[in-house]
Amino acid sequence: MSFKEKFDMVKKAKELQKKLRSETITVTAGAVRIVINGEQKVQEVNIDRDLVDSENLEKLEREIKSALEQAITKSQAIAANIAKGMGIGF
Repeated sequence: MSFKEKFDMVKKAKELQKKLRSETITVTAGAVRIVINGEQKVQEVNIDRDLVDSENLEKLEREIKSALEQAITKSQAIAANIAKGMGIGF
């Protein structure tokens, strides 16, 4: 790989990272609302206390796990689509 090819690859990677940083993914699962960016960094975690059953915290734990998994899956799909549009393959 030539120096120019490496330089172009780094440039595209930085551009991809910038685009991903600006993406926002919001997912709700039961009482839990999670917001992450395209880099999969958690921006917000909100719990609607009116929907939480204090006698069943296992349900809340499942909702947190579900919301995180959904958000990550969506962010991965967004990253793949942006990369594909930029000519970067995963």
